[in-house]
Amino acid sequence: MRTMSAEAARRTALAAQGFVDAPSAGQPGRGQLRRVLNRTHLFQLDSVNVAVRAHYMPLFSRLGAYDGRLLDAAAWNPSARSPRLLVEYWAHEASLIPVEDWPLLRWRMREFGDPERRGHRELRERAPRLLDEVLTAVKESGPVGAGALESQLGGAQHAGKGTWWNRSDTKRACELLFAAGELTTGTRRGFERLYELPERVLPADVLASDPAEEEAVRELVSRAGRALGVATEPDLRDYYRLSAARSRAAVAELVERDELEPVAVRGWSERAYLHHRARTPRSVGARALLAPFDPLVWCRPRTERLFGFRYRIEIYVPRDRREYGYYVFPFLLDDRLVARVDLKADRRSGALRVPGAFAEPGVETGRVASELARSLREMADWLDLGEVAVGEHGDLVRELRALLG
Repeated sequence: MRTMSAEAARRTALAAQGFVDAPSAGQPGRGQLRRVLNRTHLFQLDSVNVAVRAHYMPLFSRLGAYDGRLLDAAAWNPSARSPRLLVEYWAHEASLIPVEDWPLLRWRMREFGDPERRGHRELRERAPRLLDEVLTAVKESGPVGAGALESQLGGAQHAGKGTWWNRSDTKRACELLFAAGELTTGTRRGFERLYELPERVLPADVLASDPAEEEAVRELVSRAGRALGVATEPDLRDYYRLSAARSRAAVAELVERDELEPVAVRGWSERAYLHHRARTPRSVGARALLAPFDPLVWCRPRTERLFGFRYRIEIYVPRDRREYGYYVFPFLLDDRLVARVDLKADRRSGALRVPGAFAEPGVETGRVASELARSLREMADWLDLGEVAVGEHGDLVRELRALLG
């Protein structure tokens, strides 16, 4: 079995995620979006909008400033000249995935659509006809939001424990039908999902494709391998939130097909797998702020293994117990995560606020501060914020204030 150094594994992972791709000249366009999508294979969606919504940031981290309408058009506002590239579904949590990948998750849709699942049973007991009524209403009125459907159909509140706390039955019905693949997102209004029938959103050839579960899962694991470069089986499993049994079977098949090569990475306790298309550059000259849900860092154990960087989101941690801040972005410089930056876009005052900025142990703080200041200024410009306002917390803030005025 081949052995890789931890440094080589890190460079391989960064290359796989697109951080060594040559920058394009001019304003990034649809071709550059495709290039990044061919690297990451999906963009995670998240409702938090403290700095910028999660799905916009990975493109900025890899391409620099781009027009957010580019992603909107690819996902929610297609045209005859620019057909839809992305569709929403549960991949790595709620995600935007390539339209052509939708059939690879049909097996998951069938699982979520099982009428014996708890959510289906409970809803049928309270509102036996509601699922059919929602489908009919979307067919007649789509794309349409859950609120409008609720006004049209009714749907009492049923508060309870869990992630569906205080959702109406109509909203629950929409989410069940979405998970089952019977509804999808036609477009969004702000961040509100407007539901539509898949046949009015997706091409006929995509709708007609229904690969066997084993084949689909194998292809998902292969995509995860390409996106990660080198990874343990749990890393591969996490990318599309697969079960251990499914993932292990797919990894074994991909090893037999020579798509994945078992390797030992020094310092890693588990066997790793190198994708046959992965490349290991001699050096990486990256500079990027990374959203908490960027594919490079969303798997926290992998992030710690690759970069020696223990990273947790502190949104739900009480203010007086937070270590670094509310919404912290790792800062990538060359091939290391060298700092943590708490960020908030204050659109009312036109400022990108930096409540805290913290260097990692052993880094050259002067260079880190200088490069971070450049990235903060670029992000502020991209978000159309005229000022970078640096706060008081962390060992980098004094130098950042001096650099940013």
